[in-house]
Amino acid sequence: MKNVLANVAVSVSELKRNYANIIRQADDLPVAVFNRNRPEAYLLPAVYYEQLMTYLEDLEDAALVRERAAGPFIDVSLDDL
Repeated sequence: MKNVLANVAVSVSELKRNYANIIRQADDLPVAVFNRNRPEAYLLPAVYYEQLMTYLEDLEDAALVRERAAGPFIDVSLDDL
């Protein structure tokens, strides 16, 4: 069985019937949506998704900094700019 990466899990049919209440109870955390007892999708509140995207961008930036830290470097004077 796959790991469920959320503390709240609902079935597709329950999500259809009770969407607003499920979102409210999720309290800005992901909700695992099950179809036939298997995780089918994750429902992410907008705030959580935006934080996740910011975190991924930060990780990509940090990897780029590490990659470029060793050079090669080009010496340039301010007058040449």
